[in-house]
Amino acid sequence: MTAEITDRPRQAAHGSPGKIKTAMASAAGTCVENYDFVAYGTAAALYFGKVFFPNTDPVVGTLLAFATLAVGFLMRPIGGAVGGYLGDKYGRKPVLVGALLTMGIATVLIGCLPTYAQVGILAPILLVIIRMIQGLAFGAEWGGAVMMTFEHAPWKQRGRFAAIPQAGNPLGITLANAAFLLSASLQTDWAWRLPFLASAILIVVGLVVRMKLEESPEFEHTKATGAIVKNPLATVVKNDWRNILRVISLRIVESCAYYVTATYLLSYITKNNPDDRAIGLTGIVIASLLAIPVTLAAGALTDRIGRRKLYLGGTIAVIVFGFPMFLLSNTGNPFLIVLAFVIGIGIIHATFTGTQGAWFAELFRTNTRTSGASIGYQVAASISGFAPFLAVLLASAFGWAGGASLYVLVGVIGLLGVLNTRETWGAKEKAEVDAIIAGGPAASAADQPAASSVR
Repeated sequence: MTAEITDRPRQAAHGSPGKIKTAMASAAGTCVENYDFVAYGTAAALYFGKVFFPNTDPVVGTLLAFATLAVGFLMRPIGGAVGGYLGDKYGRKPVLVGALLTMGIATVLIGCLPTYAQVGILAPILLVIIRMIQGLAFGAEWGGAVMMTFEHAPWKQRGRFAAIPQAGNPLGITLANAAFLLSASLQTDWAWRLPFLASAILIVVGLVVRMKLEESPEFEHTKATGAIVKNPLATVVKNDWRNILRVISLRIVESCAYYVTATYLLSYITKNNPDDRAIGLTGIVIASLLAIPVTLAAGALTDRIGRRKLYLGGTIAVIVFGFPMFLLSNTGNPFLIVLAFVIGIGIIHATFTGTQGAWFAELFRTNTRTSGASIGYQVAASISGFAPFLAVLLASAFGWAGGASLYVLVGVIGLLGVLNTRETWGAKEKAEVDAIIAGGPAASAADQPAASSVR
C-alpha cells in the first residue's frame, strides 16, 4: 500500500505527487473530446443540412442536422452510466484511455463519410451511427477526467485542480472552431472534412499522456479498505438519487445555455447574413480563448468563497442576458456580435464549468462518485442536445424572441437547482479538512458523512 493511500493527512494537505501531471493529462484528453464533439455541432450548424439532407426545405434540413446532433446527446447518459460504473468498480484510468480512443476513431470516420449525393440515404444513416458512438465515448469521458483530477488534488485546492480538465473544454472548442474558420474558404467538402480528420493528431497526443497516469489515490484507498460496492450504479441511484437530480438541474443551465449560444445563435446569424459566418466563428474562438483563464479563475475562487455562491451568480446572469444577447446579434455590428459570444461563452459559461468539477464531485461518496456525477451530468447533456432544435422551433413561431426565451428558461431551472443544493465547501467542511491535516481522526473515504466534501 503506497504512502498516498495510507497517509490521509499528507494527501489532504499536499495531494498526490502526480497531481499536476494528472490534471494536465486530463485536460489534454478533455480538450480532444470537446474538439471532436463540438466539431460536429459546428458542422451541423454550417454544413450538414445541405450535405446530408439536401432534398429538404432549408429549415427542415437544419432541424434534421440538429436532430443528428441530439442523437449523440441521447447516448451520453448510457456512456456516463457505463463509464461511471467501470470507474467506480475498476478504476478511473482505464475509462479515460478507452473513452478517448473510441471518440477519436469515431470523429476521424465522420471526416471520411460519403455524402448524400454520393450514396443517398446511407450517408445520414452512417452519420447517425457514428454520432451514437461519439455520444457513448463522450459520456464516459467527463466523469473519469474530472474525478481523477479531483481525487489527486490537495483537499483545500480541489476547486482549482478540478477546473483544469474543465478548461480543456473551451480549449477544444477553440481549436474546433479555429479549424472550421481556417477551412471556411474551401469551396468543396474539404471545408468540413479537414477539421474532423485533423483530430487524429490530437488523439495521439491525448493517448500518450493519459497512458502514463497513476490511478486515483482515493480509488486505491477505497479499494484497499474494501469499500468498493458491488454495483456502484445501482447503489448511487438508490441512495443518492436526489443529488443526481440536483446535478441535472445545475448542468442544464450550463449546457443548454452554451448550445443555444454556440450552435443555434451561430446558425441564426449565418441564416440572416451568410457573410457573418466568419464573424460568428471568430466570436466563438475569442470567447473560448477567454473562457480558459475564466474557468481556472472560477475554480480557484470557489476554494475561497465556496461553490454555491459563484454558481448562483451565473444563473442570474443567464436570466438577465437572454434577450440582450440576441439584441446584440441583431445589430449586425461585428464588434457587438463578438461581444455576445464573449459574454455568453467566455464569462457566463466558463463560470459554470469552473465551478462544476469540485461541486459535483463533493455531492457523492468516493465509491459511487464517478457514477453519480456522470449520470447527472450526462442526463442533463442529453436534454441539452435538443436545445438548438427547440430554439429553431421557437424561433419559427416567435422570431428571435423564442430563442431568447429558451435561454432565460434554462437560467430559471438552474436557479432553482442552486437554491435546492447545499454548499459543499463551507466553514464546516474547511474545519474538517483542517482537523485531518493536523493529524486528527479521519474517516475512510466511503464512511464520511454525506454532507462532507472530504470523502
